[in-house]
Amino acid sequence: MLVGTAGHIDHGKTMLVKALTGVDADRLPEEKARGITLDLGYAYAPLADGSMLGFVDMPGHEKLVHNMLAGATGIDFVLLVIAADDGPMPQTREHLELLDLLGLSRGAVALAKTDAVSPQRLDEARQEVAALVAGTGLAGSPLFPVSGRTGEGVAALRAHLETAAAAMPARPAGGRFRLAVDRCFSLAGIGTVVTGTAHSGRIAVGETVTVSPPGLKARVRSMHVQDQPAESGQVGERCALALTGDFEKKDVARGMWVVAPALAASLTRFHGEVRVPAGQKPLAHMQSVHVHLGTEDIIGRVALLDCKEARPGEQALAEILLDRETLALRGDRFILRDAGAQRTVAGGRVLDIFPPTRHKRAPQRLALLDAMRADDPAVALAAMAEQAAAGVDLDRFAVNWNLAQADAEVLWQRADLRVIGDGGASLGFTQAAWDGLKTKLLDALAREHERAPDMIGVERERLRRMGAAKLSRAAFDAASAELLAAGQVAQTRAWLHLPEHRASVSDADRALFAVLKPLLDAVPFNPPRVRDVANASGMPESTVRQLFKRIARAGELFPVAHDHYFTAAAVAELAAIVRRLNEDAGSARIASLRDIIYGDGGGGRKVATQILEFFDRVGYTRRVRDEHVLRHEGAAPDWTTS
Repeated sequence: MLVGTAGHIDHGKTMLVKALTGVDADRLPEEKARGITLDLGYAYAPLADGSMLGFVDMPGHEKLVHNMLAGATGIDFVLLVIAADDGPMPQTREHLELLDLLGLSRGAVALAKTDAVSPQRLDEARQEVAALVAGTGLAGSPLFPVSGRTGEGVAALRAHLETAAAAMPARPAGGRFRLAVDRCFSLAGIGTVVTGTAHSGRIAVGETVTVSPPGLKARVRSMHVQDQPAESGQVGERCALALTGDFEKKDVARGMWVVAPALAASLTRFHGEVRVPAGQKPLAHMQSVHVHLGTEDIIGRVALLDCKEARPGEQALAEILLDRETLALRGDRFILRDAGAQRTVAGGRVLDIFPPTRHKRAPQRLALLDAMRADDPAVALAAMAEQAAAGVDLDRFAVNWNLAQADAEVLWQRADLRVIGDGGASLGFTQAAWDGLKTKLLDALAREHERAPDMIGVERERLRRMGAAKLSRAAFDAASAELLAAGQVAQTRAWLHLPEHRASVSDADRALFAVLKPLLDAVPFNPPRVRDVANASGMPESTVRQLFKRIARAGELFPVAHDHYFTAAAVAELAAIVRRLNEDAGSARIASLRDIIYGDGGGGRKVATQILEFFDRVGYTRRVRDEHVLRHEGAAPDWTTS
């Protein structure tokens, strides 16, 4: 269990920690000289069961709230220290408010310096403390009169902390590893060491992690857990990790995160819920704030989503805009302080680290954020899947909720999702959404047949744009494959169409095309353009152009480039060449295609470029830099002319 001390400066927090552990948590020379705590201090005490009781000693000065908040990240138990002679002071109240906003409710109150007051004053201080904690997360917490100087009451407090540690349920160790860095230093023979509290998951010596931002790859060389050498650590424990990698100590600082590589998703904005404490000023839309998240303090702004201002005691949904990158996950607590870092304006909780850029205040979006308030990811997933006609990005969802792969797959099954792989990503559809998607594609085909009855059908990529423009190609391929397998859609060469639809060429057009086709067949991979066909045949250019358009609608010509038509046989042969290039070399390139169809004489590059761009356009290939790679087999058209 990690215990965090809180309270006003000079109320005896550090002395009490020393009385409980025997360790002076003030480690800096300036702290020793001035007698006040300036930065976070740490101490540990062994327990009877072999575990360790950890203490985070937080500074109490009003100008060091940022350090106090860095220390409050990850603690399990609050030890609110109040001097009996002074009673509650300004930083006592501020610390209590901050701890309440962070959702910390397990704790105790130490009424310190009892040796310096009379019994009457001690009773008065008890009453003041009871009034102070009423209505907060620490209401009803036990109070222990103690003296760090004489040791009075320390044994009773220590016994209570040990009992609380034994009764504290173990934190679930699920999810991937993440640790908020609060210290970084170098040790001779060891190298760069970072310390912090593990927020989730497990870590072991030898594993690879990412320090982010800025995204430094590192390996855990060795580690200490709760101040003891260890081979592994887990959520809730303070860890000191010796890291090795291509970086130096100066490249790592407080505020960064050490995480499993999959969680290294840097962000500059997120959506969350905020609460304005009673007694504070209203929180205004686009107000400038200090955002305390993890161990970091970042300047930012608050864009309110469901109201124009949030009044004291109210909750609101908000987008937090940050001046620089950090990491966060759903459920992380944060504190907002005013632009001058003088007062707390709100506390909150992260809901979504992948917010949309548009329609952020739409009723559907606000309803989804409201569903994300529930701690069960299944509730959020159900709401998201209901809204996502183009599928839920399951990989992003798993990152946002920090779900391990096995846990994520169980959740997808519980939600009865249709999961579609899309390269390295996965999309999830409810059965209703999946059926609705196929219906949209069928409706799009029907509308196109009505609009252009003389056209054989619709190319795959065009149908995707018509029926579901936001749908990924992988999902479209899966849906169209199901429709084809069920006989609800038919395919003729590169076109998809309804089974009952037929496009035909009139006898007059076919007779006229029979006269012109030999001109195209003579140079199949570089046929003459429309104007050249017209000149060679003596026909008007407009007549040839309109004829070629009608023949193309029937699927016997392909407009590879503007006014540049290839026969279906030529396109089928070119498609076979492109497939062989992919099989032999992994992709097709302009130069390799040119050399095959035109020889190595150096000509034909422009036409080869147009051919490959055509195959990209109709969905047969996709361009990856200078290469053209075959798409998934399900997307490959049947180019044969039979």
